Amino acid sequence: MTPTPAQRTSTARKTRNKASNAPSEAADDGAVPQPRAARLRKEAAIFAEAEAQFAQFGFEGASLENIAAAAGLSRHNLLYYYPSKEALYRKVLDDVLSEWLSRMAGIVGGTDPEGALREYIAAKLRFSRERSAGSQVFAREVMAGAPRFRDAIEARVLPALNADVKTFERWARQGLIRKLDYRHLMFTIWSSTQAYADSGAQFAILLGKPQPPQTTFSKKRR
Repeated sequence: MTPTPAQRTSTARKTRNKASNAPSEAADDGAVPQPRAARLRKEAAIFAEAEAQFAQFGFEGASLENIAAAAGLSRHNLLYYYPSKEALYRKVLDDVLSEWLSRMAGIVGGTDPEGALREYIAAKLRFSRERSAGSQVFAREVMAGAPRFRDAIEARVLPALNADVKTFERWARQGLIRKLDYRHLMFTIWSSTQAYADSGAQFAILLGKPQPPQTTFSKKRR
C-alpha cells in the first residue's frame, strides 16, 4: 500500500526526532574533552604564584590583583580560572594537604616502629624542604585558628591521625614501644619538622648561612 503524503510527512518527522535525540559517538565512547595545554599552563602559573603570596602575606594580605599581575594576567582573567580568592586559597590548601597526607602514609601497616618513624620523619622533612611555601600557607591557616579550613582538617587529618595512633597502640600491645600519649607524640613530630619550613630564615641566621643548608634536612644519627 502506497503511503499518503501525510503519512510520509509523519514518518520523516519521527526519523528527524530520533536522530536529534540519539547520543553522539563522542558521548557513546565516554570521551571527556581535555583542557587545552594553554589553560593548564595558566592555571599552574596562577596556582604557583598564589601559593607563594599566601605563604608570604597570608589570606588577608594577599590580593588577587597582585597574584594575577605576577602571573601575567588581569584580575578579571584570573577570576575566569578561579571564581574568588577564597576558592583559590582553598585550592592551594587542598593540594598541600593531599600531598602531605600521601607522603605521610608510612606508619600505618608498619611492623618496625623505629624504621617506620625514621621514614615518616624523613618524609616530613622532605616535604618541608621541597614545598616550604605550601607548608607555610598551611601553618598560617592553622595558627589563625583554621577559619577557612577547619572542615577539611577534621574530615581528612583526623582519620589519618587516628589510624597512626592505632598503629602505635598495636606496637605497644606487641611490646615494641612504651605506652604514652601517641597523639602528642605526633604533634611533637609535626611541630619539630614543620619548623624547618616556618622558621627557615631564623635557622639560617643562627647557622650563619644565607639559607638552611640541604644537609640540615638529611643528617642521620651516627
